This record gives sequence, C-alpha cells and structure tokens, in this order.
Amino acid sequence: MCGIVAYIGKKQAYPILIKGLQRLEYRGYDSAGIALQNGDLNVYKKKGKVADLLAFTDDKDTKGHVGIGHTRWATHGKPDDLNAHPHSSGNERLVLIHNGIIENYAVLKNTLARHGHTFKSETDTEVLVHLIEEVQKRGNLPVEEAVRQALTQVHGAYAIVVMDRMEPGKLVAARKSSPLVIGIGKNEFLIASDATPIVEHTKNVVYLNDEEVATVTLGGDIQIKNLRNELTTPTIHEIELEIEQLEKGGYDYFMLKEIFEQPTTIAECMRGRLNADEGWVRLGGMEEYMKRMINAQRMIILGCGTSWHAGMIAEYLMEELARLPVEVEYASEFRYRNPVVRDNDIVLAISQSGETADTFAALELAKKEGALTYGIVNVVGSSIARLTHSGSYIHVGPEIGVASTKAFTGQVTMLSMMALVLGYERGYLPKSKYQELVQELAIIPQKVEQLLQNCHEQVRYIAGEFKDASNALYLGRGYNFPVALEGALKLKEISYVHAEGYPAAEMKHGPIALIDENMPVFVIATNLSAYEKIVSNIQEVKARKGVVIAVVTEGDESIKQMADHTIEIPATLEPFTPLLSVIPLQLLAYHIAVLRGCNVDQPRNLAKSVTVE
Repeated sequence: MCGIVAYIGKKQAYPILIKGLQRLEYRGYDSAGIALQNGDLNVYKKKGKVADLLAFTDDKDTKGHVGIGHTRWATHGKPDDLNAHPHSSGNERLVLIHNGIIENYAVLKNTLARHGHTFKSETDTEVLVHLIEEVQKRGNLPVEEAVRQALTQVHGAYAIVVMDRMEPGKLVAARKSSPLVIGIGKNEFLIASDATPIVEHTKNVVYLNDEEVATVTLGGDIQIKNLRNELTTPTIHEIELEIEQLEKGGYDYFMLKEIFEQPTTIAECMRGRLNADEGWVRLGGMEEYMKRMINAQRMIILGCGTSWHAGMIAEYLMEELARLPVEVEYASEFRYRNPVVRDNDIVLAISQSGETADTFAALELAKKEGALTYGIVNVVGSSIARLTHSGSYIHVGPEIGVASTKAFTGQVTMLSMMALVLGYERGYLPKSKYQELVQELAIIPQKVEQLLQNCHEQVRYIAGEFKDASNALYLGRGYNFPVALEGALKLKEISYVHAEGYPAAEMKHGPIALIDENMPVFVIATNLSAYEKIVSNIQEVKARKGVVIAVVTEGDESIKQMADHTIEIPATLEPFTPLLSVIPLQLLAYHIAVLRGCNVDQPRNLAKSVTVE
C-alpha cells in the first residue's frame, strides 16, 4: 500500500527519490516524505500529495547521495505531517520508512517508554525505529546488526529501509510479508516497494525474501543475512518492465489507457500458450502438476475485490467445462473460520500484485494443510508467485490505475485457458468442442478492439445521462452475474456512487423495492441460456418505472424495444462473454467519474496493493 523508494550512489538522491515517489503514487497514499544524508539527516515530510512535498522542499537543502522516500497510507494515526514518514529515533541518529503493520507495537511501546523513550507520533513505525535505537545503544552495534536483532522481537508485516547518521554510506533494508526490491546499478543501488521507481535506472534486481536484512553501501557492495544471522546469496533477476509502460501515452488517465490496452493485453496473456490453428492450450505452470490437477476433488479459489470476481467467473468455467467442484472464497475471511483443506484440493490464488496480504496468508494456511497451491498474478517475482507450488503470470504489464481493468480481463483469460486445459485433460471436453472454444478465445482480442471502437462514444453519452445518480443497480445471470458485481464495484471505486450487483433473479428478493424513475438499472443481457428470464427481469424493472441500460449481443432487437439504452457487444460463446460485457461497464464507470470531477487513477481512501490486513 505505502510506497518505498531509496537511493545510494554517486548521483544526487533527491530528484531520484521524488521521481520514484511519483511513480509510486498509484499505490494510494495520504502523505509523503524524504530523508537525505548530507553530513546530517535532513527530514522533510508533508500531508498530501508528492506535489505538496515538492513545494515544501523547494527552498530546503536537498543535497546528498543517499536518501529514502515514502508515501504513506494511514493505518496507525491520522494522515498529517507528524505521522508521515520518515520517522526518527529519539537520539535522531536513525531514520526509517516502513510499509506494513507492527502487530505488537503497543507492548513494545510500553517497554520502551519505561526505558525513557518518548514518542511524537501515533504510528507503529516510530516505535520500530525507537526499538532499533535501543538495541543499537545497548550493544553499540552497527546499524544492520541493530536492525536484525530488533526485528527478532517484532510481530507483523514490514518492509523497511533505515539510515544511520553515524554510518552515512550505508542503507539497511528488511522485509517480512511486504514486498521490497533492490535494484543493482553501476556503483549504485535503489530500493523500492516495487520495480516502477527502479526500471529507468537498472533492470537488474534482487527480490528480498521474508526475514532477510540487506545492507548496501556507497562502495557498491550488497550483503544479505536472515534473522538467524546466516548469510544468504542473492539471486539477480532481470525485470521485463519498460519505462514506456509507466507513461500515460497521450491518455488523460492511466485507467482509460489501460481499458484501451485490453485487446493487446488479452492477446499477450495468450501468447505462446494458445494456438488456434492447431487447436490447443498449454500452460507451463500446470504441466508439472497435471496428474494431481486431473485427480483433484475440489478447487478453492481465493481472491479479494476484483480478483474475487474473476474467481467467481472461474467457478462457472471450471464446473461447466471441467466438471470440477469449486468454492470461491474471500481470502480475507478464509483463514479465520478454520476451513477444511485437504491434500487432494487445488487452492488457486488470484492477485494482480501478487502481494495481497490476506491472500498470501490464506495460501500459507492451505500449503501447510498439503493442498496444491497455484497462483495467478501479474507481477513477476511477487510474494504469491514465490510461495505457491506453481502458477501462471497474466503478462498484462503494469496496471497503474487503482481500479483494475486490464488485470481483470487478463485474469479471466488465464482462468478460461486453465478451464479448457482441465476440461480436456479430465475428459469432459470432447476434442471438437475443446478446439471450438480455443478458436473462439483466440479471436476475443479482435472483438474487444471492435467493441471499444464501436461503443466508446455511446457510453460517454450514457454516462452524461446518469452522472448525477445517487444509486445504481447492476443485474446479471450465470457468467455475467460476477460481471454485474464488477461493474458495480468499478462505479463505487472511482465515482463514489453507491452501486450494487445482484443475480438478476434475486431482484425480486429485495432490491426491487429500490427501483423508481431515478434508479438506473444496468442489465447484462447476453446469456442465450437464460435469455427469456432476463427479458422477464427487464419487464419487471420497466413496470416499476425503472430506467434500463442493457448490454446486449449485436442484433438483439427484442431488448432494444424495452430498454432505455442498449450497448451492443460482439457475439461470442457464452463462457467468454465476461471478457466483452465488462468493457462498456469499465468505460461507463470511467466517464461518470470524470464527469463528477473525481481523480480516476487515485480514488480516495483506496490503495492499489493491499499489503496489510
């Protein structure tokens, strides 16, 4: 959630830190700060955006070749200048930035208070830097050893970077259950919570593992130890991220850019994995465990938010195409109800960032119970990718907009391919049907391209008609019920309009009481298998003076006669309709948010990656 960036090298740190913090703005935050090593420690922090910090430091001393920067999303303590990071030790020798939550901070704070420590902020982070100070002072330790010993007393999640005024050519970083990446350049290091601030400086990175402490020095050395004081050998990875992917490319917002990237990103997700001419799908992550997957008795799918909606679509796919029983669970609830997990289960985790704290913790539980764990993530080298037995990357590129769009369709594309493989290998999909589905999935990117070209201006007009609505209802059946949930979530996330998604048949069980001439009702009406039922639902809404906006298949004249507005999507096989029907709902949420004057890419109170519980 919070963003971390640090630099040590021959260049001036300040511009690198500021640019890095700007790259990390998409993660969501409410304050920002930096600390620079320049003979002394200069700490500058400010509530608000990075632009506010930039203005605040305009006339300050920002020289120095070593520095740390942070964007904070408030957990302990309100958003203000005092609670913003970096935080200093009592003797002002140490400064620290932190992402995560120190669960036993209250106990530590009471103990430190008895030893004479006083605290200026309400944060758990300040407690941690005072703890490191206390350990360092008692043992007269170098900063890296003080950090290591202090962290053995800490419970919770953390990604931290520490500077010591008395050891100016050194940065110390550590992580547990919160991501941290070290970029290795020529006589320089960058440390960040993800690769976005690093990529324009170097593509060589080390992903810190849980309970590892890394020390980097101005001389160009890196040393990594675990909390047991054992040296570990870092593995250097090359990141695939390109700097152009982090720019808006002429679009007003990243979200609109990412919506329009979907023909490309869906194709990228399938590239090398699906061959329409020869009629096959192959997923490398499945091959080693194929026998176990074929014989699995159940699949448990874990996700949060949009990833949970993708998992719900997977439930329909897996049960229809592979005849595999599926349970879709909120990862945040899964481990708190003593779930039954067996060694013949597949536990599939979905997370764009691969760092979602609740999903990671639920996976740990499932793995301990002996289940086969499989991850579907976007970020290479992420925590979930490393924890699971196997998995598949969706390869949609960095998603900067907080409201997920291309990651959702990438997830659904990957889940569709998994369902096709399992259906065929388990013997429930005849070869002819399997190949028909493979060939149709292969042309979905062209259909998304066509849809974007055809519906964009129409959706923009419809958004203008309903931008002042206070509430909205989204209805769908079968594969499109999760799409209704996703459409409602998008509207809530970025335009702050209250919206609810429901199975269309459930409308009569309560939501119908809300319908009047002021309530827009968005109906996804593309299901051939339940077409007459959906027509009946629309008639029920219209009988109560409701306003209907229907997403229909091209050429549908029947619903067009009933609905106030219709948006046509290209015809496709029913299992793949979510990849098309969600597109106009993404655009609708975007345009309503813009018309309401909302910050589309950084909606209030939200973070891109929820890395704390």
